Amino acid sequence: MKIVDERGLVIDTLINNAGHGDSGRFDQEDPGKISSMLQVNIVALTELTRLVLPKMAARGRGKVMLVASTAAFQPGTEMAVYYATKSYVLSFGRAIGYELRHTSVTVTTLCPGPTATELAQVAHMEGSALLSGPMPVMSAAEVARQGYAALKAGLPQIITGLLNNIIAVSTRFTPTSVLLTIAGHLNRTSATSSAGH
Repeated sequence: MKIVDERGLVIDTLINNAGHGDSGRFDQEDPGKISSMLQVNIVALTELTRLVLPKMAARGRGKVMLVASTAAFQPGTEMAVYYATKSYVLSFGRAIGYELRHTSVTVTTLCPGPTATELAQVAHMEGSALLSGPMPVMSAAEVARQGYAALKAGLPQIITGLLNNIIAVSTRFTPTSVLLTIAGHLNRTSATSSAGH
């Protein structure tokens, strides 16, 4: 922020889109990857938001987008930490958006479902039912288009895609044991299955 201030720049919009993922049984995951997920998905996102919000609120204008996931609506076996970090993002976005409701600063939380990005390779998700099964995988461009429209409109939350909306809502009424079983099936890859995951 020091450089921003020195150059006389004003940040009107912040899009917290950086994310990191990993898959596998929690006790067998690389501790370094777990730490990296927490740092990128939670710590950096929170600190960047905190850096810009006070000045936005003081100016009486500004927009923040936090990128969560449909994973935020349930626990996720085989990706426990990733799902948990996205739940944090959704909860955080809802809370600070409500705190700022009497200002002209809006906070929009974007919750895409399966999306064609490099996250699949980073998280070792190639071959998972989530990305290669019957679930539709949206293009990054379409997710960005819907997210931008929601940000521009100042909506508090956007779940991209009709099926993703239905699935997210259904998690409220589905027993946790069923959600965990489904998540494990969708997130498991042939590599994790052969490793006893």
